[in-house]
Amino acid sequence: MGTTLLFDRLDDDLRRDFDISLTEYEILVRLSERDGQMRMAQLADALAHSRSRVTHTVARMEKAGLVRRSSSPEDGRGIVATLTDKGMDLLRRAAPVHVRGVREHLVDLAGEEDFAALGRVMGAVSDHLVTAHPEMEIRHP
Repeated sequence: MGTTLLFDRLDDDLRRDFDISLTEYEILVRLSERDGQMRMAQLADALAHSRSRVTHTVARMEKAGLVRRSSSPEDGRGIVATLTDKGMDLLRRAAPVHVRGVREHLVDLAGEEDFAALGRVMGAVSDHLVTAHPEMEIRHP
């Protein structure tokens, strides 16, 4: 329940101040970490969302001028999402608000030992899931 409440609060902050969802913010972040572009399939994998959900979200973002989609220059088959200047500007303005929310609603509430324990637990979860599903490509930013 705590994660749901946290994500809802972070989503509310971004919607109120910038008219974007937490998922849209995460897409902007992922693209910025990859020199401004990623194949749509890789983006879906990185977000752990279905390809159809990411396609729908990116289409909405494209209409807002935050990203654009084009055929992959490598093989022409895949679709590449590219961060626009408008999207990068929005990310730069939204990031401090998002970071402030994460600090206020998570980081400042827990001690160093709590984060160390959480890191161990999430490491075990990740190891388990990767071992259970070796066919899935897991990408870390």
